Amino acid sequence: MKLTILYFIAGLTAYLVAGVNPAILLSKLIYHEDIRTCGKGSGNPGFTNFKRVYGGKWAWLVMVLDIGKCVALMAVFGTLFKSYAANNGLDPKGLRQIGIAYVMLMASIGHDFPVWYGFKGGKGFLVNMAAVWFLDWRAGVMAFAILCLFLFTVKYMSLATMLAILSCPVMLLIHHGEPIAIVLSLIAALLMVYRHKENIGRLMKGEESKFSFFKK
Repeated sequence: MKLTILYFIAGLTAYLVAGVNPAILLSKLIYHEDIRTCGKGSGNPGFTNFKRVYGGKWAWLVMVLDIGKCVALMAVFGTLFKSYAANNGLDPKGLRQIGIAYVMLMASIGHDFPVWYGFKGGKGFLVNMAAVWFLDWRAGVMAFAILCLFLFTVKYMSLATMLAILSCPVMLLIHHGEPIAIVLSLIAALLMVYRHKENIGRLMKGEESKFSFFKK
């Protein structure tokens, strides 16, 4: 298999699989309405809005499924890129990191603009958060620490998630990650920030809703 073919398969698969949105599926299956158009909450088909609209009973399943689809993508294609490198005289660690960053970006695009739902998807935090751990465990630890710090202090999920994912390319740079992987992870992070543009507006106006894991 040529490397270009592997990239094509990885990108297409990541886009299509990540585009399957559990918040949309479960809102239709359980509550017989589309979370994007039900008139409740922000209309975003993600864990945070699902929990605000329907409570935590099924929201945790949304989280597990969102993380699970990304973990599966990263595990499979991380292994394939590493194996390709080992079999073709390339740097396995380096190509694996580049491949995962590429899959991370394509999964983000698929989750945000899914072909399955008229290109109207979520904001991609859980997809990115799961991918960060595969890029570099140190970046994963930092992102998780930043998420917890801001989520349990200021309690703004949007701010916590944006800062957490933006820390990823910084950590890769600090730990001498692959330059291409740094660029790809930065693009994925900036895409997620762009998808939070309405949240940013509310944060600037002091109108953003606070979030609690434990409040119904």
